[in-house]
Amino acid sequence: MSRECVFLVVGGGIAGVSCAETLAICRPSASILLLTESSIVKSVTNLVPVARYLYKFDVREQNVSEMGATVDTLVDQLEHINSSEHWVRTRNGVVIRYRYLCLCTGGAPKLFSSAANESRIIGIRDTDSVLELQRRLAAAKDVMILGNGGIASELAYELKNVNVHWVVKDSHISATFVDPGAAEFFQLARKEVKDEGSAPKTAIKRMRYDEMLPKDQDNKHGAALGPDWHRTFDLSGAAETIGDKSLPKIYYKSHIEEYTEVEPEAGGGLSIKLRHEDGSSEQLTCDFIVSATGVQPRHEYTTDVPIKFSEDGGISVDEMMRTNLPDVYAAGDVCTADWSPAPHWFQMRLWTQARQMGSMAGRSMAAVSEGETVYQDFCFELFGHVTQLFGYPVVLLGRFNGQDLGQDYEILVRCTRNKEYIKFVLQNGRLRGAILIGDTDLAETCENLILNGIDLEPFGDDILNPDIDIEDFFD
Repeated sequence: MSRECVFLVVGGGIAGVSCAETLAICRPSASILLLTESSIVKSVTNLVPVARYLYKFDVREQNVSEMGATVDTLVDQLEHINSSEHWVRTRNGVVIRYRYLCLCTGGAPKLFSSAANESRIIGIRDTDSVLELQRRLAAAKDVMILGNGGIASELAYELKNVNVHWVVKDSHISATFVDPGAAEFFQLARKEVKDEGSAPKTAIKRMRYDEMLPKDQDNKHGAALGPDWHRTFDLSGAAETIGDKSLPKIYYKSHIEEYTEVEPEAGGGLSIKLRHEDGSSEQLTCDFIVSATGVQPRHEYTTDVPIKFSEDGGISVDEMMRTNLPDVYAAGDVCTADWSPAPHWFQMRLWTQARQMGSMAGRSMAAVSEGETVYQDFCFELFGHVTQLFGYPVVLLGRFNGQDLGQDYEILVRCTRNKEYIKFVLQNGRLRGAILIGDTDLAETCENLILNGIDLEPFGDDILNPDIDIEDFFD
């Protein structure tokens, strides 16, 4: 069995579908084949601009039959790439001859245990894994969540009728995305019932980097299922007496030291030994563990010529999304940006960047196929991500947690309890990054301030004074 195409895209996630859709726009008459392991693929819908270069969108699952006439599909798994002769072989023995190839095979969950087949450890990554979680929850009373990113944060507060034990390695929750101040904002918002008769209090505070805790915070994480993914699933356990008002018990700066499976006659589940930063330990029992500790690039296929990988295991790509193999590109979670990044951009394995990289790869492949020159998209000038955490809209811009800025920066924070949390990262009087939680309407203003490098020193702390509309100054 064999097939031929001009463009072959491997992967049915956001990066792969975005690449295929971009190729269909740029080269509508060319043959495009999308090779996907599942008949269900993910696409971007309801694309809404939040700022000039920043968008929010929904992730929709659709059958491959809905891809349209311009993109052919094949449900199979990539097994081998012969880049020298421009053909690939699938698991089912289909040989596909291509002119240009893009690898968008995504990432796999990082399980804390090396025993990948451990029956009581679930790695959360996609819809299938969430469905498995839903099935197991139906009979569960105690669940442990391991991780501190977007998925873990949402799960910890959205699970109902179950005791939640949340184990994080950091000193505050949601450390992948936010700082300790924003984490406290979220926790208070979840605990408190709003008093409609009282006006929220606003506080503004400026602090140097070395005043922030913890100093050893690692901000290079990544990965999430997408906005509001949990709202389409019934995440209820079997402990009905708990209800949905119970808050998770959080174990900060802790890790699982060891665990053993409890015999069914003794109640079943897992006996877990937690080790805390101070050296103490405690024993817990739960029905299963949800491992939400990020993803690692997934490339379970062979090549005729060794493909170049980066230190994190991702396929190394340049600014045009090209790999070291001839006419082979890569995009999304499977790849690592191996170019000199713009001052305000860095890579995180998120839906947002999967879409951007997939589209960039499509444009690059289309241009090369017609002998044209294309330049890197402007979205790679500024990191931007829009999501939701704990029911609040969240916008992250630039070096929003001071990533790679060393200690030479300060932050300015405005917080209105249960309403908004705004954080500016300033370096030499210029805005380098921002966290916007709530309906702040400041995304485009912050985007302009970061990209234009406007000196904000003359404004002092008034730049976040709620009585001053900074949009009037900088839009």
